[in-house]
Amino acid sequence: MTRGVGSLVRGGMLTATPRARDGRDAERFDIAVLGAGAAGLAAAIFAALDGRRVLVVERTPFVGGTTALSAGTVWIPGTHLAVEAGLDADVESAARYLDAAVGNQSSRAMRDAFLVHGPKAVATLVDRTETKLRVRPVHPDYLSELEGAVAGGRALEPLPFDGSLLGDDFRLLRPPIPEFTVLGGMMVDRDDVRHLQAIGKSVESTLHGTRRIGRYVWDRLRHPRGTRLVMGNALVARLLHSARKLGVTLRVGVETVAVEPLPGQGWILDLRQDGGTSRVTAACIILATGGFSRHPGMRERMLPKPVPQHSPSAPGHTGALHDMAIALGAYHGESAANPCYWAPVSIRTRSDGSVATFPHFFLDRGKPGIFAVGRNGRRFVNETVSYHQFAEAMYASNQDGGTIPAYLVTDARGLRTYGLGMVRPGGRGIARQVAEGYLVEGATLDELAGKLGIDAAGLTDTVARLNRYAATGVDEDFGRGSTFYQRNNGDAAHGPNPTIGPVGTAPFYALRLFPGDIGSATGLVTNENARVLRRDGTPIHGLYACGNDMQSVMGGAYPGPGITLGPAIAFAYAAANHAASMIETA
Repeated sequence: MTRGVGSLVRGGMLTATPRARDGRDAERFDIAVLGAGAAGLAAAIFAALDGRRVLVVERTPFVGGTTALSAGTVWIPGTHLAVEAGLDADVESAARYLDAAVGNQSSRAMRDAFLVHGPKAVATLVDRTETKLRVRPVHPDYLSELEGAVAGGRALEPLPFDGSLLGDDFRLLRPPIPEFTVLGGMMVDRDDVRHLQAIGKSVESTLHGTRRIGRYVWDRLRHPRGTRLVMGNALVARLLHSARKLGVTLRVGVETVAVEPLPGQGWILDLRQDGGTSRVTAACIILATGGFSRHPGMRERMLPKPVPQHSPSAPGHTGALHDMAIALGAYHGESAANPCYWAPVSIRTRSDGSVATFPHFFLDRGKPGIFAVGRNGRRFVNETVSYHQFAEAMYASNQDGGTIPAYLVTDARGLRTYGLGMVRPGGRGIARQVAEGYLVEGATLDELAGKLGIDAAGLTDTVARLNRYAATGVDEDFGRGSTFYQRNNGDAAHGPNPTIGPVGTAPFYALRLFPGDIGSATGLVTNENARVLRRDGTPIHGLYACGNDMQSVMGGAYPGPGITLGPAIAFAYAAANHAASMIETA
């Protein structure tokens, strides 16, 4: 599909425009990156390192997209960081693992390209920018039963970052999900959580917790929230700091309302901010807007029914740029097993009237004494599988509407020990959460079932079965805790199975779970250099896509932690390098 230079793409609609639009009145850049999440910022950095003049346009007031709300884990096999840590860095075993996990749901050539670009991207970031990453000795692949899976070495995490180094840019960083912080704004990672829970129980943890809390109190005297950034906030802050040091131009709160190919080569973009418009030109455009997930039409058309109503992702990925790209000849991939990636979420209305959407990644589902049931009171899934597989099971079992919502259940001991959703370990705030309706309490299983509107006999039988399995350590129904990944999310101090515990200490508690989408898997089809393709396989000159704008190399499967951010950074590297070479040869 070919468009003449006299066509203007506005919100996906083509309208006639004079051929005199040659961009002579526009501000000029080499590369325009649309979107300021991890993919967009990384692409800008790689292009700037190549000496290009780069513009980043972000339609929301904040930088970071969904990355800023996430754990910030980056899944890239074969990096020098894994080698230095003495962990698995074998790319061939990673390729076999992806073959087993993904199969024909994505192109093998694209997966191979990811495995080539990824380590180079990481080495460039770590060696030449402020984006510092590390590996954990144990951070297993999610499908650890498959050939090629490893216990650690592929999942990278950002080092904590001092947000005050951003200066005025600190206000541009998208804040984390409030329910993932403590004390009203202190970010914590998994190490902090472990130490904070052990304050008063060990000298090391007490000192660690005291230092963290002391810094946070000092920060709040000068800043609206803590400046010690971890997880996704740290990754975005490091990328932003690096981009600024390289001279990248950043414009937030700016909407791209039109793109048009210029005569010969290059693009003209019309931008809108605060009711005013401006115009820029660029030799190449890199799309990194976060995918289609908040596009009403695409959402209704692509997502399964019932279309999920809740998502913990950021609000910027409207899919508007997909409309524009498709009008230029691009198309969406069709091979992915899922159109998006999933997590079960629970919902609570905050005191200010906003809605908290809490993703249940790993903190509760796999712990002893916590289990999930449908409306019939019976289990429908191995609760210790990944969050993506858990939500897949909600849909697969929902033919009669019996598992959407599902119910996450525990007893008083499980709640105090591990927490449940937004109720943290120790059980503080239980009365408030019950009064608000987020948490449901019953003095007996029958009473809990009645309040939930589920089958009491089924729930009672489920608990009896789980109590037998807790004694033997073997889940005869779903094989809970049967793989290394599943056991790793349990309680190592609990036996014989770290994921199965007895249920029986009244009162009993439950909350409702809904499927929530956490990122697009379906995206614009590209080649190995992230060039956007037409259906005939030819690239659209100067147009690239990465991150969730690109058809996922994971094919809608979820092999490990960070399998969206890893390819996002790898193909940002590919896009920026190829775009820079195109400018050189133009």
